[in-house]
Amino acid sequence: MKHRTAAADRVPFIQKIAYGSGALVNNLLAAAIGGMTIVLNLGLGMSPALVGLLGALPRLMDALTDPLMGYISDRTRTRWGRRRPWIFIGAICSGLFFMLLWQLPTGQSTAFYFWFFLGGSLLFYLAYTAFATPWVALGYELTADYHERTRLMGVQNFIGQTAYLLSPWFLTFMGWHIFANLAEGAAALAIGIGLVTIVVGIIPAIFLRERFKAPPADSKTKSLRTEVAGFFIGFAATLKVRPFLYLCAATFLVFNGFILISSLQSYVIIYYLFAGNAKDGAEYLGWAGTVSTVMTFVAIPAAAWLGTKIGKRHAFFVAIGISILGYALKWFCYNPQMPLLVLIPALFTPFGLGGLFTLMPAMVADVCDLDELQTRQRREGMFGSIFWWTVKLGMAVALAGGGLLLEATGFDVALAGEQPPRALLLMRLFDVLVPILSSALAIWAVAAYPITEAKAHSIRDQLQKRQIPGRSG
Repeated sequence: MKHRTAAADRVPFIQKIAYGSGALVNNLLAAAIGGMTIVLNLGLGMSPALVGLLGALPRLMDALTDPLMGYISDRTRTRWGRRRPWIFIGAICSGLFFMLLWQLPTGQSTAFYFWFFLGGSLLFYLAYTAFATPWVALGYELTADYHERTRLMGVQNFIGQTAYLLSPWFLTFMGWHIFANLAEGAAALAIGIGLVTIVVGIIPAIFLRERFKAPPADSKTKSLRTEVAGFFIGFAATLKVRPFLYLCAATFLVFNGFILISSLQSYVIIYYLFAGNAKDGAEYLGWAGTVSTVMTFVAIPAAAWLGTKIGKRHAFFVAIGISILGYALKWFCYNPQMPLLVLIPALFTPFGLGGLFTLMPAMVADVCDLDELQTRQRREGMFGSIFWWTVKLGMAVALAGGGLLLEATGFDVALAGEQPPRALLLMRLFDVLVPILSSALAIWAVAAYPITEAKAHSIRDQLQKRQIPGRSG
């Protein structure tokens, strides 16, 4: 039976945009902290190894702070709700810390810059987590409707993607002639990004309302030991929710497969299509990247629409299937005699990530309802933090693995355009087969995901009959 979204369950479009403003800030900060670190090497002379270490160390802290913030957010009780106060404070602190992080004094030693940036990064990531984790959790609870969740996540993902239209120009801006050096350009850019973070980041906290109110606080004061034990019990309980693990596995596989070959693709185009001519290769990479970005804006609403017609799980199969087709086409379209064919795979591959980050958050929201039915608790914060930690873990693993893949091909930068045929063949094979295999495994994982549209509505009916205090629909 096809269910219609009730008027009470619809999220007005202006509120969808308000929630999407959080996605813009989330993606803008993620793109900026990654794209601007090149300044530490090119502008301040820090070694690439130290720059890589500065990128990795805060991620280790994320492994604890993300789920801890989810737990804290789930248990927060204020007159303004569980999520909104953290989003408001987190946006302001994230913006301020990001601005200060890049105000690097000149003429200092490498050791000074390392410790200055590491300390500033740890503060920034704490504030960033305080913003992002409750924002993600808020999205899971804005509507109880199966299809409206898909529409909401489609809008937020679409808005969030605009950050990636801006981020490729960061280095150009920092190198603008009005700045004395890259470090000065980074300081100016950081102020702009920080202000956008503050102004846009507080919008969800101001204009959205939470659907769930936390139950009254326990009159008994709990000890720190009890709270810590509660955190680990909740963390372990989340990892026992099998449908959630299917979603995490699928996300890890799709995202990991994409990141693993993201840099390898550049080598294939430069060294296979253009025999080591970096200038021509970079031009075609740019065109392929532009087509891919445009198609992502097509893939997101297409995945959202399809999810409301055939269900999220089947829409996921279609979106990932289209991206697999795109990866397979690379084998035929990456042709040195017709280099313009590189644009054809770029028409299809964006459906992978576009569909993934539209459909998966909506499916996690359905899991939160199932968890409430089983545990009588609303734990969107814990689910959201672990889900996105999976994404971060996938990125860290893939960035390291990508270099190992390239090394395994036998590529030698000293040979320039005279790479051995075996190295070129292995680069092409990895570029095609790795994302196809990881995407196929993701489809297999989601095939076992049990929450269909009918089951989601059954879960909701049972929750409404239960009438838990603090629940509104």
